[in-house]
Amino acid sequence: MSLLCITAHPDDEAGNFGGTLALYGRRGVSTAVICLTAGAAARHRGHARSGDELKAIRRDEFAASCRRLGVQHSEILDYGDGQLAGADIQQVTGDLVVRIRRLRPQVVLTFGPEGGVTAHPDHAMAGIFASLAFQWAGRRDRYAGQFEAGLEPHRAQKLYYSTGLITIEGRQPVAQAPVTLSIDISAVLDVKLLAFQDHKTQAPLFPIFEEAVRRHGGFEHWHLAACADPQLAREENDLFDGV
Repeated sequence: MSLLCITAHPDDEAGNFGGTLALYGRRGVSTAVICLTAGAAARHRGHARSGDELKAIRRDEFAASCRRLGVQHSEILDYGDGQLAGADIQQVTGDLVVRIRRLRPQVVLTFGPEGGVTAHPDHAMAGIFASLAFQWAGRRDRYAGQFEAGLEPHRAQKLYYSTGLITIEGRQPVAQAPVTLSIDISAVLDVKLLAFQDHKTQAPLFPIFEEAVRRHGGFEHWHLAACADPQLAREENDLFDGV
């Protein structure tokens, strides 16, 4: 079994997906994370003196976090942080399609088009690009040039959006997708926190993040957004139900 998580920034893999990645990795599932940006527009920059230096630091932090979470394949692409809404849709989707065809996951995890509870525009766009890639990777009439390199179409079976049961007070409204699966991550909650703390440039956020996770974070919630086999919406017990 294998799953692929598609995110926008270094630290998303821990903050939004870390419990699920750690838990399924411990169960023997092959896990991978593709992050679209190196996070150079971050407000918190550690000791970085330039955008390029911050990118290099955050790439190392991302790698450390993924190792802690047991992720077997991790990769950061180099799209502009804070600029995904203006990125070329064919190029970004194609970069994700080629990775889906290489990694051949059964399950894909990403953000919903609202951008999660924070409604971050980059999160929203990562979810949109990932959703297109999920659909197009299985078709021979999309990015056919990739087949010349020996790749074949791959149809992942399930697409999930990260969602939740809370809102952030004082923020603009956001409408999240309904929860169809709640995963108890209590056994790996401390791993999730430590993985977030591997992003040392983001240290000012550590107490805020830990307080929120300990108050709300016993579960990570998911919305089944698409599946290869038509079915009625229902509550699930596992990402790989029916796979």
